Amino acid sequence: MLKLHLWVPNIFEMKGGIQNYLQALLTAITDNFIDIKIEVYNKLDKHEGKASHIYKNILFHFYGNTPNALRNIYFALNMILGAVKEHPNLILTGHINFAPVAYGIYRLTGIPYWVVVHGIDVWDLKNPLKQKALKAAAKILSVSGYTRDRLLKEQNIDPNLISLLPVTFEPSRFEIAPKSKHLLERYSLDPNQPIILTVARLSSSEGYKGYDQVIRALPHIKQQIPNVHYLIVGKGDDRPRIEQLVQSLNLQECVTLTGFIPDEELVPHYNLCDVFAMPSKGEGFGIVYLEALACGKPTLGGNQDGAIDALCHGELGALVNPDDTAEIAQTLVQILQGTYANALMYQPQALRSQVIDTFGYERFQATLSSYLNEYFQASVRS
Repeated sequence: MLKLHLWVPNIFEMKGGIQNYLQALLTAITDNFIDIKIEVYNKLDKHEGKASHIYKNILFHFYGNTPNALRNIYFALNMILGAVKEHPNLILTGHINFAPVAYGIYRLTGIPYWVVVHGIDVWDLKNPLKQKALKAAAKILSVSGYTRDRLLKEQNIDPNLISLLPVTFEPSRFEIAPKSKHLLERYSLDPNQPIILTVARLSSSEGYKGYDQVIRALPHIKQQIPNVHYLIVGKGDDRPRIEQLVQSLNLQECVTLTGFIPDEELVPHYNLCDVFAMPSKGEGFGIVYLEALACGKPTLGGNQDGAIDALCHGELGALVNPDDTAEIAQTLVQILQGTYANALMYQPQALRSQVIDTFGYERFQATLSSYLNEYFQASVRS
């Protein structure tokens, strides 16, 4: 029986881009390879929770209850012992931080490994051991062409090592719907008022999201669209800085920071806007772009990160220089006034269909399965 070990930081108790991606990865493997013995080593989750109901016939190892001071060593030791004992056909590392351990196992036992790279985790990578581990991997799975291209440029990696496995999402969770009267009342908005939306974690360590740039662009936008309103959905320690920026520009009346919203309100918030905007410059991909598109919304992203992939190099949305507030303002005005050159952005059903065809789970599953089938067939022959 073929054996596969998957190493993940966490996938159940916290939800973010990496967690969603790795959960989709695990689901795709279990959906297509029912005869493979799979073991999952999970560093941060404390227990499987609903995992045993979602993923049957998988052995999970959880290390979230290990004391923080010991967790790194204990987790690495157990991954090593598990690999030596089971000798899997493949180790799939869900983060670059685990790659040096896989590299050591490979040097010791010859067990091959793949590495998933998400974006900023490998951009400008300087750690020599991680660099060696990348170059010794049997395959690197990149969530975006942008990250692949940066790795090729910065690390001098063999292009044949890197394969694309773009981010996926759950289309069934998102729908095109009218603006919610309840939310309009909550935020004291007029149904015909142009609304710009950003959904992002407001973290001071993730200032690259670009919501502050949209705020700086608002005075220019208001000159042509006086009643424009900007909604920022998300929470985090960057909120005080953003509030100060809003006050300094005297924009309190046209910017709303919603704070945390429950999952069931996410889709109504997407449908509340007339354009989704996140001119970031540090996204490995950006699942929020796909979610907005699946709600049929015109979408704007930055042209210096994985948003290039999410918006298909401008086919699905507008790409702007995230450092140029004048360009951000001009493009948002064009989108809101219906004059932006990409006609697809004004066809909600077509936008939704296109993003599902390109990034839906079926495409993700088929791509990953083709890589694994090719690998396992070659491994059986050898």
